[in-house]
Amino acid sequence: MSISNEQVAGHAFLQGLYEDDYYPDHVLDRGKAVLLRLCERIEADRPAGLAGLYVLTQAATQEFNDLEAEFDAAGSEIETVAREEIGGDFWFVAHAYGFEDADAEELIATREW
Repeated sequence: MSISNEQVAGHAFLQGLYEDDYYPDHVLDRGKAVLLRLCERIEADRPAGLAGLYVLTQAATQEFNDLEAEFDAAGSEIETVAREEIGGDFWFVAHAYGFEDADAEELIATREW
């Protein structure tokens, strides 16, 4: 499925992390794929409200939790800078799909990073 939301389709996910050699591109590519799958799920299963959105975003957050070992293996980690960038992209996604009232922390409440 391709992304139909033009704002999302044109967004450079995790861009700030790609610009920093500390974060390995091959792991970032997997993180970017998580965010794109989240967008596809939102478009396919349009949540009726914030509770439904949070179910989707927190499942995607769990996928980032699972990537933490790959960051570690590559000599990197999901630390403050990465946490802010990832959280910012979750917030961007929520707003791009019309969930302006989404709580940034609730979007990623299941994070372990």
